[in-house]
Amino acid sequence: MKILITGGSGFIGSALVRHIIKNTSDEVLNIDKLTYAGNNDNLIEVQQNDRYVFEKLDICDHTRISEIFKFHKPDAVMHLAAESHVDRSINSPSSFIETNLIGTYKMLEASRFYWDKLDGKKRSNFRFHHISTDEVFGDLEPLDMPFTELTPYAPSSPYSATKAGADHLVRAWGRTYNLPVVITNCSNNYGPYHFPEKLIPLIILNALSAKPLPVYGDGSQIRDWLYVEDHARALYEVVTKSSVGKTYNIGGCNEVKNIDVVNAVCNILDELAPEKLGSLRSFKDLITFVDDRPGHDKRYAINATKIEQELNWKPFETFDSGLRKTVKWFVENKLWCDRVLSGDYMINEKKEDTL
Repeated sequence: MKILITGGSGFIGSALVRHIIKNTSDEVLNIDKLTYAGNNDNLIEVQQNDRYVFEKLDICDHTRISEIFKFHKPDAVMHLAAESHVDRSINSPSSFIETNLIGTYKMLEASRFYWDKLDGKKRSNFRFHHISTDEVFGDLEPLDMPFTELTPYAPSSPYSATKAGADHLVRAWGRTYNLPVVITNCSNNYGPYHFPEKLIPLIILNALSAKPLPVYGDGSQIRDWLYVEDHARALYEVVTKSSVGKTYNIGGCNEVKNIDVVNAVCNILDELAPEKLGSLRSFKDLITFVDDRPGHDKRYAINATKIEQELNWKPFETFDSGLRKTVKWFVENKLWCDRVLSGDYMINEKKEDTL
């Protein structure tokens, strides 16, 4: 099986690529524009594998995307390419509209024209798997039941609004054109290779540099945390086993307040990197509360019963085990961290072009 993955150099995308190459016999075609969050350092361990191919391109470039389909002839598309940082979407929503909405439209059309020309088993087995977020559902009150696949959409930010719009486009292409689509909505991911604009890697790297650890508001916002390698396993199960038209919520079953996440990271760092403490008693001394984000969602929670029952998937990692693995990885991979923080990884990526 040959799988075309968009955004395969990003955080979740690279975990998916690594999972497929290391644990299956399938081939992967990774297409990525290599924006600031796309980093081919994330894929060093699989780059030399003869089942892995990389093409640098923008998913909004319909002509080049169509050429990719004609040349590589994929059996499935896993669409992860997206702008994903809420703060950036508040400050500059236009790139989110371009990538998340227009880019998804261009991928759907290229996939439809390609799929229309297929026949036999290759046509019936083809899937367009759109990877989305639980943020499309808005937020929950403390006693509300977790999101299910039937929860109404109520996005709060430009980011979640564009992802909700992309979900609607995918369903419409399935309904109108019979394109064989599936959708997954995941909770907050964390793990190795996470770009340090998100909470957990930001806290880890700031702490190791003795910088303030910013926490929005009072830190009482609750998120359901999903270890990225568990998510990658789930995504592969969906694209290979799901029926057409299905939607699955993927969650880690780990609801934790942001302030408790930060405290837990500090506790692990106190143990793993005491030499970085200097005059501090604990990395917790660096915690700094800052003004809350506009429209900040209070709580996310995922009911993952459907994927557990239908595809027999459950997360391997608890939040404690996954967080310890994550902190340990960042402590032990200083070169990757230094290159990301300095922007050095972007120098070579700007030179990469294959078509």
